[in-house]
Amino acid sequence: MRIMATFNSYMNIHAIDYWRNLCLQEGEIRHYNKDDCFFRQGEVARYLGLVKSGTLVYSVMGGDGVAHVIGLEYADEFVADFPFSLSGRKARASVIAESPCEILCVPTHILKERMRNDEELREAVRVTTEAVFGTVYDRMIALYAQTPEERYRDLISFDPQLFQHFSLKVIASLLNITPTYLSRIRKKH
Repeated sequence: MRIMATFNSYMNIHAIDYWRNLCLQEGEIRHYNKDDCFFRQGEVARYLGLVKSGTLVYSVMGGDGVAHVIGLEYADEFVADFPFSLSGRKARASVIAESPCEILCVPTHILKERMRNDEELREAVRVTTEAVFGTVYDRMIALYAQTPEERYRDLISFDPQLFQHFSLKVIASLLNITPTYLSRIRKKH
């Protein structure tokens, strides 16, 4: 069973052109250093952005006080607390720069206001919400239906240079395994 054809499969939808054009036309470039937060768990995200350079991780703090990686973002992808920030709801995860980043940012409060009268924006939100749900649901299915080794192979097939962008610890957390176990899997391949 192969779940992840591309890691962030929501990037394959037509509505992505809407978001890309919005960020290119209205976005303000913001710089983030490694370990800077784009937004924090428990706070309303202030921006939606197009990553021009760098990498980021979506991370959630567990009840045990340990951060768990739940997503990765690359250059030319979008970073957002979608769709929650558009309705003023608090983020369920944090997004942290894994490397220095440049992001074209559009304030979410502007989009929230614009949604009242902009049918094209509302449709882009609807379609994108469905696509993001599909991406997250596929990851959940993979977590239950695939072995850690199968999930690792899928991830590497998406990005053979994954370890050049993200640390072993980040990748292990994403796969929901220990770094030691990930090292064993890597040695087999």
